[in-house]
Amino acid sequence: QVQLVESGGGLVQPGGSLRLSCAASGFTLDYYAIGWFRQAPGKEREGVSCIASSDGSTYYAHSVKGRFTISRDNAKNTVYLQMNSLQPGNTAVYYCAATRLRFGVTEREYDYWGQGTQVTVSS
Repeated sequence: QVQLVESGGGLVQPGGSLRLSCAASGFTLDYYAIGWFRQAPGKEREGVSCIASSDGSTYYAHSVKGRFTISRDNAKNTVYLQMNSLQPGNTAVYYCAATRLRFGVTEREYDYWGQGTQVTVSS
């Protein structure tokens, strides 16, 4: 059974950091590009970052560039999203997703989705 499970969310103060994990089971992440998306209350889901299946190429939304870092550990079948300098506007449910495409930026390009992990940035 193909499954993606996110973890690492929680409550953090402005300026703080969190590292999200996306663990895969039932398939090997090596051949999939992995994306992180988020959905804030009352807003549509948006793409945050993506890491390619082959050469490790990455994409970041403009709003997170320089603060977030995506990485993958194929040996652990896990992808990470390191989030630094978090601000209240980053509060959202964060989802990871997998696609057989080499790279994906939009939701429609992804085949498998996790259930999401809540990130709340508040003092």
